[in-house]
Amino acid sequence: MARVVFEHVTKRFGDVVAVRDLSLEAFDREFLVLLGPSGCGKSTALRMIAGLEDPSEGSIRIGDRVVDEVEPKDRNVAMVFQSYALYPHMSVRKNIEFPLRTRKVGKEEREKLASEAAHTLGLETLLDRKPAQLSGGQRQRVALARAIVRRPDAFLMDEPLSNLDAKLRVQTRAELVELQRRLEATVIYVTHDQVEAMTMGDRIAIMSDGVLQQIGPPQSVYEKPGNLFVARFIGTPAMNTVTGPVVPEGEGLAVAIASSRVPLPAPYAKAVGDAGLTGVVIGVRPEHLTLASEGLLPATVSVVESLGHERHVICRLEDGQMVIVRQQSSEPAPGEGSMVRLATDLHHLHLFDVHTEQRIEPA
Repeated sequence: MARVVFEHVTKRFGDVVAVRDLSLEAFDREFLVLLGPSGCGKSTALRMIAGLEDPSEGSIRIGDRVVDEVEPKDRNVAMVFQSYALYPHMSVRKNIEFPLRTRKVGKEEREKLASEAAHTLGLETLLDRKPAQLSGGQRQRVALARAIVRRPDAFLMDEPLSNLDAKLRVQTRAELVELQRRLEATVIYVTHDQVEAMTMGDRIAIMSDGVLQQIGPPQSVYEKPGNLFVARFIGTPAMNTVTGPVVPEGEGLAVAIASSRVPLPAPYAKAVGDAGLTGVVIGVRPEHLTLASEGLLPATVSVVESLGHERHVICRLEDGQMVIVRQQSSEPAPGEGSMVRLATDLHHLHLFDVHTEQRIEPA
């Protein structure tokens, strides 16, 4: 297996910049997830690795080789698509063998490698079936087996689980992670589903409008989002973000939310004061908000969503801004339309510059 490196890569389609100055490295044997909303450039980045698109600027390395001028068939990468892309007239065995046939691998070796790939993915009993006789999950495993049989330097996966139902998607993503560990493979995986990214990736690279926003281990990105986009994109439900002006509070500073004040811990107050900021965005994860009689912020309960093991209490602040409180189902549920007060440990606050939207680190 091999590392994959983007070196200041930009991709333009006419006047549209799909990927802008992307510098990124997928380490050898790493499961790297490219995450972002539709149109953010993640699939274009993947297609450039495969050679299906050419960079407008910059270069791409696979291992120690610059592949900008290398034909797709000679890059030794395997791509797994959302649509499976199986040949309907071929059996499972022949679909798996197809990459070896194009490389003119001998019949005996071809059958041996195909059988090994089928065994790895539990397809031994399905080798004589046609794709139309398979379930969605089975077809996806055939597509994976066809990729494995090539023994590529890197696996490129473009939303491969999107066509599966919710239960099968959970099962298959666990199988994919197990497979990557067994093969010790380099995998670059594209998805818009942040749950997939958080549960599968060794690291996640979040993109927006063609620009890399942040990269790091999933838990690190969740705990310290680098900007407002990442804060709002990572997490289910998303982080609560509330905007307000910075005002004096005793010897320190606070953020005014309608008629209330949220005092800033001293390190944050110093950072905000040193930067001369007049307005900030406060971020709080839903699990770090509680309903408490001594809470700082008054709110009205709009909707209570019960999820069985927990509930989401959706509230409106005095100025109309919306926040979500994650409650355990064992806690008493507030009534819709009732007045509540919201509390949090101030050490759970995240702070962002209202203009640049970048994270403010405590001094």
